Amino acid sequence: MNMGVIGYGYAQRATFATDPIRSRGRLIFEETSPTRTLFQRDRDRIIHSNAFRRLKHKTQVFVIHESDHYRTRLTHTIEVAQIARALARALRLDEDLAEAIALVHDFGHPPFGHAGEDALDRIMARFGGFNHNAQSLRIVTSLENRYASFNGLNLTWETLEGLVKHNGPLTGLHASITDVPESITEFNRLFDLELGYFAGPEAQCAAIADDIAYNAHDIDDGLRSGVIRLEQFGEVELVDRLIRNVRTLYPDLNETRVAYELLRRQITAMVEDVITEAQLRLDCLQPEIVEDIYKADSPVICFSRKMAAQEKELKTFLYDNLYYHEKVLCCRHMGEHVVTQLFSIYMQDHKYLPDEWQRDAQILDDKAYALLVADFLSGMTDNYAIREYERLFDRKVNLF
Repeated sequence: MNMGVIGYGYAQRATFATDPIRSRGRLIFEETSPTRTLFQRDRDRIIHSNAFRRLKHKTQVFVIHESDHYRTRLTHTIEVAQIARALARALRLDEDLAEAIALVHDFGHPPFGHAGEDALDRIMARFGGFNHNAQSLRIVTSLENRYASFNGLNLTWETLEGLVKHNGPLTGLHASITDVPESITEFNRLFDLELGYFAGPEAQCAAIADDIAYNAHDIDDGLRSGVIRLEQFGEVELVDRLIRNVRTLYPDLNETRVAYELLRRQITAMVEDVITEAQLRLDCLQPEIVEDIYKADSPVICFSRKMAAQEKELKTFLYDNLYYHEKVLCCRHMGEHVVTQLFSIYMQDHKYLPDEWQRDAQILDDKAYALLVADFLSGMTDNYAIREYERLFDRKVNLF
């Protein structure tokens, strides 16, 4: 790592950072603020939205009824934002844009984590499927209705571009998916997000921060739940090395504090690896402006080859030992059942929907109505979905 070019929040911004003064603006024109940059306003709008608050009652891995200390989608999002901002600061990028993209990246997740998303995707298959990233875009461009002059949050091009493409281009040679969701395609006709290019560097910081955060906190929640144990990590090179290091330094430390020491070392190791690799790639690319990063042949903010292999090994371990553990799967299956049954009953009769949703439902064809039901369901918190299920089916939900 070249410490001479590390940013600590005081150094001049890099020439290839996304500059709010050169922003491509908003779909609907607004006067600029005299006290905040465009990206700071985006960040603030995201934080004050209904969708952001709902994240506090949405599952990450473990249903929050089981413990007050498990991550929710909101606490995960905050951890991602902190890491994204730290990476952006070190690389002298726009911290506010990186934070905004990190804060908004999970808006589209339905209740019950990936179980809810998988259920909605299956149900919506004949209508084009369901994708939480596309749903995040729908929320910030249409479904949040807080302003008199427009629907959505009217975020800048750069924030929307980063939200849609933070995991890579959606079209072209480097496409990260095979089929672009229809809602993204439709919005792209109005506001071209250049789907075939890589996202800007701040969005890439948010994307890698997501991986770093959940790799660490899923270990923490897994250990807290008793589903996994520290001694199981002997087969995971990175984690095993860090655990042995902690135990060498603190041989009498209890298991809980060993786990905490492990997690902070793991986050530090991954963050420092990303910064080092990013410096090497930036030195090779020699970008002069942010557009040079959009048009590069590969991302610039990523793990080194060695760390990528170790991170893949860790993910494999977590899938085998945590995400598909009987305790987690039990909650997952019940979450899928709740979402599936709610979708079915709403499709049977729009009168089961709240009054404000019923008004729109009466004039829609089958596809448009299914999309409205998916919008309503995906916005639910775990708590609200459970209450609705128990009210409509007169049956208790047992998630644990």
